[in-house]
Amino acid sequence: MRVLGIETSCDETGVAVYDSEQGLLAHTLYSQVAVHAEYGGVVPELASRDHVRKLLPLIREVLADANTTSADIGGIAYTAGPGLIGALMVGASMGRSLAYAWQVPAVGVHHMEGHLLAPMLEENPPEFPFVALLVSGGHTQLVEVKSIGQYRILGESLDDAAGEAFDKAAKMLDLDYPGGPEIARLATQGDTSRFKFPRPMTDRPGLDFSFSGLKTYTLNTIAKHRGDDVLPDDQTMADIACAFQEAVVDTLAIKCRRALEQTGLRTLIIAGGVSANTRLREKLSDSLAKVNGEIFYARHEFCTDNGAMIAYAGCQRLLAGQQEALTIRAIPRWPMDTLPPLTAV
Repeated sequence: MRVLGIETSCDETGVAVYDSEQGLLAHTLYSQVAVHAEYGGVVPELASRDHVRKLLPLIREVLADANTTSADIGGIAYTAGPGLIGALMVGASMGRSLAYAWQVPAVGVHHMEGHLLAPMLEENPPEFPFVALLVSGGHTQLVEVKSIGQYRILGESLDDAAGEAFDKAAKMLDLDYPGGPEIARLATQGDTSRFKFPRPMTDRPGLDFSFSGLKTYTLNTIAKHRGDDVLPDDQTMADIACAFQEAVVDTLAIKCRRALEQTGLRTLIIAGGVSANTRLREKLSDSLAKVNGEIFYARHEFCTDNGAMIAYAGCQRLLAGQQEALTIRAIPRWPMDTLPPLTAV
């Protein structure tokens, strides 16, 4: 089956064509970072309008790159949630309309399931079961994965996700949006021994996360070292960025190791935008080596939101006979553990 995948959950427009026998045939991504950078974060209405402007040209581009026509498409997968409701409606409306026009089935894909399955696009994919750390802009979750659709949430963020914490800490340091890459860049110039930030919720049992206190600690540290309405000197800024990043990645690594120990599993996959962070990958590799664990990542271009992961996830569900009714469905809040398992593959 050849599937067209559409991703419009937030501020990136992703389109891909995936073939169940030949693999990923083509994909493209348009990022709205430049649109939202001057506001320091995503403006939902602007995101929706940009998806409207870019989606159809990207679909035409990907079909041409994949040497595919509408007659070759056997199904359409689009992100149904979670995400910004306006942005989701753009992709859902386009996906469902094309499916109706082309007389093929359509399926609404859970955005985080797309991220979770992104490592399956690699030549050496992980085997079930495994633990997944999902760290995208708005989500931080640990999930026990028995198979596609069989998910048990082990822990999640009780307030800000790791990606949101990175963005807000970057704003405190007057860095550009998006904040994650900027914090990581600045942290390479920092002294790891100067500041010691807390590792939240690691001193108690459980696998939930909380980064709000870490943000407050960062803000207070900046305030202690700044002048009158002036940010700290460049080296202090770098040292604070370094300490913040170390605290976040240490917390994630500690919880991942704990999740593997509690489930008895030895395979971890990490997906989502924050999974591209080099320091996080180093920490996880070191931590899992101590318990003989194995770790899998999506390639960098599939860490952020993208159409390829939606096309793959949708293809699996379409092959299992799952499809949407003739309605346009968008779900801004959608617990992943409510998804149905695959009945067949």
